[in-house]
This record gives sequence, structure tokens and C-alpha cells, in this order.
Amino acid sequence: MSSIVIDHVQADGTTLEADVRTSGDLERFFTTESFRTEYDIPIADVPEGVLAIPVLAQVCPVAWANGADVYVDEVDATFAAALQDVEASLREMHDFLEGGTLYAKETIDTDPEAGGESGLLFTGGVDSTCSYVRHREEKPTLVSIRGWTITPDAADDEKWDALRERVTGFTDEHGLETAFVESNMLSFLDHPMLLAHYKRYVDGAWYSSVGHGLGLLGLCAPMAYARGMENLYVAATHWEGIDLEWGSRPDIDDHVRWAGTKCHHDGYELTRQERVDAIADYIREEEPNLQLQTCNDRMDGNCGECEKCYRTAVGLRLSGLEPTDHGYPFDDEDYREIRTALEEGRWVLGQDEKYMWEDIRERACETDPTSPAEAAFFAWLDEVDLDELVSESKPPLSHRLLRAGARNAPASVYNAVYPAWATAKSGLRRVRHGR
Repeated sequence: MSSIVIDHVQADGTTLEADVRTSGDLERFFTTESFRTEYDIPIADVPEGVLAIPVLAQVCPVAWANGADVYVDEVDATFAAALQDVEASLREMHDFLEGGTLYAKETIDTDPEAGGESGLLFTGGVDSTCSYVRHREEKPTLVSIRGWTITPDAADDEKWDALRERVTGFTDEHGLETAFVESNMLSFLDHPMLLAHYKRYVDGAWYSSVGHGLGLLGLCAPMAYARGMENLYVAATHWEGIDLEWGSRPDIDDHVRWAGTKCHHDGYELTRQERVDAIADYIREEEPNLQLQTCNDRMDGNCGECEKCYRTAVGLRLSGLEPTDHGYPFDDEDYREIRTALEEGRWVLGQDEKYMWEDIRERACETDPTSPAEAAFFAWLDEVDLDELVSESKPPLSHRLLRAGARNAPASVYNAVYPAWATAKSGLRRVRHGR
């Protein structure tokens, strides 16, 4: 029977650590690292059933993909029920998920003192800034997470420092608090191997398409419990009418909960352009110098040259703002560069980018261009086949071959080729607590 065992969940000051053992067939999806998460608030007094949530939130989707059971000593009862709801949503979305069962020696019910606090996962991009604008009267704590787009590797220290500095500056200006969370959730998991096996089933990567709604929210559980957060918001990426296989959606995030905290997928009723509109209204009414940060390549500002920077700059123009005033170097000559890059397939695009450019196209059809260059771009965008642009945009063949090779290699071969697997955990003794 395929199985994952969570061992030795413990908190030391602000650090959470847990060991994981797996049956042999699941070894390839885990590295030799223990699961670790660092908070900026003491978590030693948080119940063990809540401390188990961050690691469970990462491993359960892997278990469900393989029909595996998960074993843990103690779990919060509210979160255990949430996992069943999230599993049902993910299995309805992804046909390749098989499901599994969570077994615990003890299921705990706690009744933490209500703190009346709220939190918001925050990067400073369009989606999270729109959610801040919508909930600013609540004075939410802004939560930033290191471990996904910014890895725990020392090479990403500068990116993390830049994000911390930018978010701290934002909170200082707005009278808010910060919460910084650092985790090795994607180096504890073997994300390249997960991608190799499951990329054929999803539009994006494993974490974006399957794991990140539950995973990122679950990481916050000990911190939210310690701070007394009753509501935790995560900004929507997509919107009503887009039925993409994406790991963060209302039918996932709105199910996530644990003792004292309910999570919310925020802004799903707004398209991305409508979120830019909401930010534009806020800028005009309250904060004319607001800066956004959406770049795929930098954390200390926007490069102004990647697909996301250009897409955001065009969105700002459509909302009546000048992109250069809000963090994006942009002028009319850039419209030709965008068209050329899209036509030549310079950017790897997925279905979500297609929907976002469709959203921009719909607004452009309702907008009077302000220059001949803008008019020419809007006319081209109105006629271009976005599906064809996406289909012509693919990762290099070498990447696809590497994934296929890893997916089909026996574990013994994979371990020999990838030395990090040479010391993979072994000796699992299957436990069946609570059967």
C-alpha cells in the first residue's frame, strides 16, 4: 500500500520541522530534506495538531495523485475535514488524482481565543494589491512567503531581501503589520520529478496547477493561530468564466480552514482588468504614487521587458494610468515589441495568459487609443488568433525530453543519475493508526 508517514512534528522557537517517510514507490517525489518552515513569531505554544498542517498541506496532494494514505500523530479536526473537501475539489478538477485517506492517532478540537485579526498573502502585484484595496479597512497583516517563486537557496537571498524591504515599506506607509514565512516545501518535495510525471496532465507546473492554494495557505496555519487571525485572504488569479485546472480557486481555497481561521479566495468576481480598474480608482482617490511589482524576472522593481510587465503596463494604460508612474518603463514603441515577441513565440504562454490577453482585448475594443502606435496594436490584438500564439509557444524540446526521461525511469535508475537521491529515506514500517 502506498503511504506517507509524518514523523516528529516539532516547534522550536519560531522554527517548525517534520520528517517524512514514504513507501518505496513514492520515494522519487521527495528529497532527503526534512520539512522546515521559519516564522517571525514564536509558535511553541501552538497545538501539535495545528503544527502538522503545513507539512500535510504539501504532502496530501502528492498522496492523492498516487492513491496513497497519509499517517500523522495528531491533526486539527477542522483541518482534517477541510482536507476532505479540498481533495474532492481537486479530484473533480484533475482526473489523474486517485485520492487517499488521512489517519491520525489523535484528532484535536481546539477553541482559540478570537483575535479579530485578518491576513492577506501579499506580493505587491495586481491581484494582491487589489485585495488589499478591497479589505484595507480591516488593516490586514500582509503575509509574504519564501519557498515557491523565491526559493530558499542562497542564490535567491537578494530577491527575498528585496521583497521584504518592499513589503515592509508598504506596511510602514499604510500602518500595517508584516508576517514573513520561509519554507523549503518545494526542495523538500522533488518538484522537478513531480513536474516530470504530471506535466502531461496540467497546463502549468505541479505546484501552480495542483498544490499551491492548499500549500501556501496551510503554511500559514501556525502563524495565523499564534496571531489570532480569523480570516486569511489569498487573491484570485483567474475569474468567473475561466475553468482552468489551477491549484488556487474558490472551490479549493474557500474550503481551507483550521481552528480559529477561515481562508478566502478573494476577488474571483473581477477580471484582471477590473482589478487594475479598482487599483486605478484607489490611486486617483488616495495614493497617486502607488507602485506595483509583477515582474517575472526581478523583485527589486519591474524589468519592463517580460510578458507580465508588458501585460500589466498595457492594463494600466487601459485603466487611464501612465505605467511609468507606477513602476513600469513603457512608451508607445513598446507596442511593436509586444507584438513581435508574441508572434515570434519568445514567451512561454499558457491558457491563463491567453485569457488575460483576451481580457485586455475586450477592454481595448471599448477604449479610444491615444496614439497611432496604440491604435495599431489594438487593431492587431483584435484580429490575432490567441490560441495559435499559445500553441506556438512551448518550452524547449530538451526540457520536454528531460521530463519524459525522468517520468519513465525506474527509481533505481533515477537514483543513480541524480545523486541527491542516493541517500533517500528507507525502512518505512507501515502504520495503521485508527483503522
